[in-house]
This record gives sequence, C-alpha cells and structure tokens, in this order.
Amino acid sequence: MSRLIEAVREAAREPGRAKSGEAAGATIEFELDGRTIDARAGETIWEAARRHGTTIPTLCRYEGYRPDGNCRACVVEIDGERVLAPSCCRAPSAGMKVRSASDRARAAQRMVVELLLADAPPAPRREDSELTRWARELGVTRSRFAAREQPRADFSHPAIAVQLDACIQCTRCVRACREEQANDVIGYAGRGDAARIVFDFGDPMGASTCVGCGECVQACPTGALMPRLLGEVDAPLRPGDVAPRAAERRVDSLCPFCGVGCQLTFHVSGNRIRYVEGRNGPANQGRLCVKGRFGFDYAASRERLDVPLVRREGAAKDPVYGRLPTDWRDQFREATWDEALAIAAGGLARIRDEIGAHALAGFGSAKGSNEEAYLFQKLVRTGFGTNNVDHCTRLCHASSVAALLEGIGSGAVSNPVSDVAKADFVLVIGSNPTVNHPVAASWIKNAARRGTTLVVADPKRNELARHASTVLQFTPGADVALLDAMLHAIVYGGFVDREFIATRTADFEALRERLAPYSPERMAPLCGIDAATIRAVAQQYATSRASMILWGMGVSQHVHGTDNARCLIALALCTGQIGRPGAGLHPLRGQNNVQGASDVGLIPMMLPDYGRVDDERIAERFERLWGTRIDRRPGLTVVEILKAAAERRIRGLYVMGENPAMSDPDLQHARQALAALDLLVVQDIFPTETAYLADVILPASAFPEKTGSFTNTDRMVQLARKAVEPPAQARADLDILVAMARGLGLDWRYSHPREVFEEMRESMDSIRGIDWDRLEREGSVTYPCASADDPGQPVVFRERFPTASGRGRFVPASPGMPAETPDADYPFVLTTGRQLEHWHTGAMTRRAQALDAIEPEATASMHPADLARLGLQPGMRARIASRRGEIALFVREDDGVAPGCVFIPFAYAEAAANVLTHPQLDPFGKIPGFKYCAVSIEALREPA
Repeated sequence: MSRLIEAVREAAREPGRAKSGEAAGATIEFELDGRTIDARAGETIWEAARRHGTTIPTLCRYEGYRPDGNCRACVVEIDGERVLAPSCCRAPSAGMKVRSASDRARAAQRMVVELLLADAPPAPRREDSELTRWARELGVTRSRFAAREQPRADFSHPAIAVQLDACIQCTRCVRACREEQANDVIGYAGRGDAARIVFDFGDPMGASTCVGCGECVQACPTGALMPRLLGEVDAPLRPGDVAPRAAERRVDSLCPFCGVGCQLTFHVSGNRIRYVEGRNGPANQGRLCVKGRFGFDYAASRERLDVPLVRREGAAKDPVYGRLPTDWRDQFREATWDEALAIAAGGLARIRDEIGAHALAGFGSAKGSNEEAYLFQKLVRTGFGTNNVDHCTRLCHASSVAALLEGIGSGAVSNPVSDVAKADFVLVIGSNPTVNHPVAASWIKNAARRGTTLVVADPKRNELARHASTVLQFTPGADVALLDAMLHAIVYGGFVDREFIATRTADFEALRERLAPYSPERMAPLCGIDAATIRAVAQQYATSRASMILWGMGVSQHVHGTDNARCLIALALCTGQIGRPGAGLHPLRGQNNVQGASDVGLIPMMLPDYGRVDDERIAERFERLWGTRIDRRPGLTVVEILKAAAERRIRGLYVMGENPAMSDPDLQHARQALAALDLLVVQDIFPTETAYLADVILPASAFPEKTGSFTNTDRMVQLARKAVEPPAQARADLDILVAMARGLGLDWRYSHPREVFEEMRESMDSIRGIDWDRLEREGSVTYPCASADDPGQPVVFRERFPTASGRGRFVPASPGMPAETPDADYPFVLTTGRQLEHWHTGAMTRRAQALDAIEPEATASMHPADLARLGLQPGMRARIASRRGEIALFVREDDGVAPGCVFIPFAYAEAAANVLTHPQLDPFGKIPGFKYCAVSIEALREPA
C-alpha cells in the first residue's frame, strides 16, 4: 500500500505540463489592426491587444474573473468569419487577422453602448462609470431608444446601496457572488425584456442571505451596487447616501481583522476613510469580507479615546457591570501626557523596585504590528525584569502551538491557505471559516467546486458544510475519540506511508500501541459518527495525492486542545501528508497579527523566533543584543496572571490593545482580579471593559493610523501603511511604548518602525532576508526567508523538520473528558465563538456603523427542537446560567447547532458569554476550554 500511495503522489512532484499539443510558454503570432503581434499561451485576443497597447472596449470583463462575453462591447472583426467575435473570451490562432476598430466593429460597439444608455439614469450612479467612459470614448452622446421602466432603489442593506436603474446586466456581480466568493446570493432571473438581477428569490438585499462581502460592489462597473456612506460623525444611515468614488488619496494597506491578511486600499478624503477596495494581494487576490470592506469607520467613532485619563482619587473600581456604563468617564479626569506617563511608568517602576519584578506583568496585542509586539515584550523583559508577558494567542491557538513545537519543531503553518487549490482532499475541523476567515473560506469553496474532496468536521454544522462531500457532526468534546479512530483506521488498515515514517519520523510504534483500543467501532458511540464513515474518510485522507488539514479554535480551545492537535499532526506524519504543495497542516490564525506577535516573542516562555527563555545559549544572545540580563524563568500566561492578580502576587499590569475583561473565562473572577491590582495601565483606542478598571488610560492609534509590518496566517510578512491621523492627543503606539520604556529607565531612541524591524532581523533568522526596503517594494514576503535573493518558502518541511533530529515526533493522545459535563441542573453544552460581523470582543466592530446595524443584539443559537421543548420561539429572551454566572439574551433558531447545545458569540458585553465559561486550563498550552461548559436555559417571560 505504501508503494501504491507513493506512485499516486509521484505525479504531484512532476512539473506542470502544457495542454496537449501546446508547448509550455509557447506564443503564436497574429495580426491586429494591420500589425503583427504575439499572443502568449492562454491569452485571449483582448488580453494580447491590451499587452500590445491596443484598448478594446469592454463592460462585462473584470480582471481575474471568468470572461463571459455577454455585453458584446468588445466585439472584433475576424477575417473569414461571418459574425463578430467577443475578444474577451476568444483565443487568437496563428495567422488570424483581427480588426478591433473597423467600421463594422465600431458600429457594433457603439450600438451596444447606445442601447445600454437608453436605460441608464440621467446622472451616473458613480462618477467613474465604465459605461459613461466608453460612451465618451466611442462618441455616443445620447440614445435614440426609449427607456424601459426601471426597478426602485433598494437601501435595505446597511452597507450596500442597490440602484438597479444603472444595471447593464453585465453579470459581473453574479460571477463575483457565485464563482469568486461562492455565496450564491445574486442571480439572474427572467427572460428577454424581463431579465433582471435578483437577490435570493427576489428579496430586498437587506432581507436576503447576503453576507455583505461587497465583492459585487467592487466588480460593478456602473454604480448599480455602491458602498453606503458610513461613519459620518456617527450620523444615522440615510437612504441614498453612497460613498463618493472621488477621493483625495489612495493608501495601500491591510485589513485589520482576521489572520488571512487581505491587502486593501483605503480611499481617503480629509482625514476620513470614505471606502475600501480589495487589492490583489497574495492572500486575497482582491477579495474582502464584510468587516474588511465595511468595518473601517470604527476609527472615526466619537467614542475614541483622545486624551490621557487618570482615575480620580476615591473612585472605586466596581468589577460588576455589563456593557460599559454611560457615565464611565466620571471615574476619570483628564491629564497631560507627561503626568499620565509619570503615573503609569513611575508606578510600575515603583512596584518593580519595592516588591519585585515578578509582581509585574504585561498583556501585549495581536492587533498591533510586529514592531509594537517586539518592543512590548522587550519592555517587559528588560524594563520590568520578568517574562510575565503574553497575548491573545493564549486564548486561541496556544494548544496548537504547543503540539506543533513538540511534534514538528515549529508553531507556524506548513502551507498557505491557497494550497487547498493544489490539494485533492481537504479536512476542515473545528473551524467555521465562512464566519471567522471568510476569504480563506472562499478558496476552500472554490477548491470544492473544482472537485477537491472536502470533509467538514465540527459539532456545529456551518455554512461550509453545504460544499462538503462528507460532514462529520461529531459529539461535542469527542475530538480525540474521532481522530484516534481515524488514526486507527489508517495505521491498522495499512494506509500509512512506511517510507515517510521510516525516514522522517520518530516514535511511531508508541503511537501504534496506544491506538490499539481505539478502533472506529469502539469510538463510534463516543464521537457519534458511524465506523464505516470514519474508515472511509480516513482512507480518503491517507491515499489522496495531496491532503491538507485546516483547523480553528474548535480544536484548540479545549482542556484537551493539545491532544486534539497532536492527533492532527499524527495524521499528517503517518501518511506523509506534509511538506508538499497541497499537503500539510494549517491552524487558521484568529487575529490579524497573532502569528507575528508570537514570532517576535510576545509569549512568556519564548524569546523572538521561539527560542526558549530557559535556553542559556538563546538567552545570552538576546542579552548581548539588548545589553541587559534576562530572567531565565518562563513567565505566567494570561489566565495565570489574572489568577495571580486575584491572589495579590501580581500587583501591576500594563495592557496594550487587549480586553481581558471580556475575553477571559469566568469573567466575574477576571474582572475582580483586574480591580484588585495596585496599578492597571491600559493603552487602547476605546474605553473598553478593561479600561473601565484602569488607573491610567493612554489613548493610542487605530490600525489605519499607523505604519508597520504584520504577519498573516500564511507566514506572509506584509506592510500596512498609515492612512489617517489619530484624533486629538492620541499617539502612535510605538511612541507610547518608547515613552513608557524611558520612564522605566531604558534608553530607547526608536523613532520609526523601520529601526525596530532592523533590530528584529538581527535576532530572528526567519526574517533575515527581509529588510524594510524590500517590504515597501514588494508588500509581502513569506518567511522563512534567509537572504535578500530568497523569494521565501510558502511550503516548509519539504526535506526535514526543524527539530534536533530533523524528524517529526508522534505523541499519542487518549480520549478524555471535558472539565465540566452536563447534568440535571445544567443540561446543555455551551460553545462560544465569533460571528461574521463582529470580531473578537467587539471593541472595534460594534463601533462600525454597518456591522453593528447588521448584528446589533446578543443572541444564543439553538436547535429548533430545543427551543420548542423549552417553550421558546426565535426572538424571545432566555436566561442562560452556568456555575459561574448568568446572562440574558435573545434566542435564534439554527438547525446547525446540535440538540442539547447552545452557541453564543462573545462580542457582546451586555450578555458576555465568558461570564459562563470555565477557567480550567489545558495542561500543556495553558488555554481555557471556551468550547465546552455546562449551562441551563430557561425562557424569560418579562418583556425585553
């Protein structure tokens, strides 16, 4: 079987071949408008003409999309052919004679434009309408034809204005929605004169299943679909308000939300972002989601912090609250920067000097740049003198990283998300990418539609499931049981890659021995998936030419999260499904720079590039670079720090861009711990729930207000550029960090991220080949990158793993029990997570006008049968309680939620899901089990 598997895969290692009868890279010559030009393999007439400087009109063609040829504005005359041909989808042949501007071709092109102008509104819906442009260039000043009755404008969607009187039925929006993003909302209905664009079954856009990605808006050539004018000094949305296309400047940057790292362009007028467009970056190729396209106006919110604040004397910290009280500012007084920094840095220095370095801790941010994260961990280690520094990775993928470092020597992904296009089999487990990583999900959906076998495994059936060939909706908490059963089927079924195991791995026999009791038949009752299905999926994964596994926090956010990840690593190692294009492991990163923040050492046991703090050789290297001694003891993690604060072992805490008063488990305990601190310094852009408990608040810069590098989930180091200025007295985070460091006695002189990045390169071999000029020039470089001429390595572990032996290590895992299981008093299983419109704790997205308008209320999703059993209907309110607290919120029906379970997003402070969650930690990754705790649910009869 091993030889058979290798033979099947050998084709994947061969270089790509040209199509039959066509040499790779071959060109042909043909005549265009009387001159001979060449066409490259795969080029259309239109593309070849453009490359040679000839512009042919087009309206339905859009760069990167499948050419449709339906508008006929691009028709050309070809000698010897009776009818005109659409140049956008016609390939040239050798010796062909083409005329793009002959009288016949021009007459047809003008007629197309004239017919379309007949129905166009008198004033174009966008200033740069492509129809208006081609009418002008072709000399069509008016239409001789009568206008037809046009549909009414539709302003039902908070982010997108629909004005189909400008629609030319080019179907770009249909291709955008169905073929690019694969959301299947926009369609083409009717025939002849009644043909029209529709949303779902002719619904208003705001009532349809539209997810607001805006791909259709970006593709629309006439303004029939336009972005609404958002964030106008917090004014309500008004019908008819659309964002003007004209802008004073364009700034190429990145999306500030999830870990996909989409490149985008801010269109800026004055000091305001007017609208956003996707850019052709390597991770997104022009695509965005609703947050990236329409979530930018949070930066202009009136709620921005714009002056330093200090807690008033005698203002007690009350840790019991829901959403931030409207009178929160009464607890604080304004201060100068000098005073605020003196209290913040001076107070932390006093605790260090009088009580000791280990009475201090810092929470850095995965939302900030690499340079900010690097400086923050350096400040804590050299200014505080402790390794008590952590960030949100502890609450998302810490268990994945622990298992990856243990098993294959690296905590980063082996392949980019886009490699799903090269895979024959894709397993997505414990992840809802259509919500958490929508652009990444689009690549997965595209791959499935091209024939890749997609298996979705999750206790909650999600939108990606409709694209899957198999859905494994397993019992919550039974991840290891399912994965051990798959491993058993592969190992004992003879589907392992024996050569890979022998040459690239260690400890396989220990795995084989441990798996013996965990056959699919024995595990089926535990995981809820029948044995035959488990065996079939396992065999498909093992024998595929190339298989990828992608996972999210449904795998990692368990008390057995590290064991879950160990099983996934074992699947890849025992089948050799790693180290090749389309074959590998990819834990999808949650925040925009959680990968980069971890890389630069914003974790308590690791220095930059994952050198352990207790490794003498590594520590001495950084002591030479930083000119000071480093503590050799690993520090405390996020949850451990708050536990220590509650016990008065931690007395001072510096929090930059994190919100532990919303993101930590057992929130009442977390907030009590924050309130117990002698000194809490919060550096943020909004008065978060954490800032409410602060002693000093330092107003910082939002993402569009800074320049810096960010590392996405694919290991791409990318450059974000400043687009607007911070409000009033708010300062750049880098400048605040330097000032805080100087207040702690460090002689820091950094004035630009470039200087910090160069210091990072000195200490991080992974990015040694990437300098600031290269980032500015190329925009994105994948690490590891050893030298200036190294293009970067998107696929790693091709020949060896970065372990001492060069081998990957099997670490067996046995099925275990969650920390807390349902009983008669708490009979439901709660799982928490994100929703499409709101990111993390909602500090940014709930202040974005369109996003909050789409999802303004906290909800709990339940199976219809459970709602009926409890006497609940969608839209009613329920009280949900655990052993730690209770919340009240609306319920919604979702048949993807398994009976006996409830799903609650954690972005809503007024119904904070983490009031309910359990603080028990995974023993290896020190991550809480956010995905499983026991709750009770009852209907609330009083009115909302």
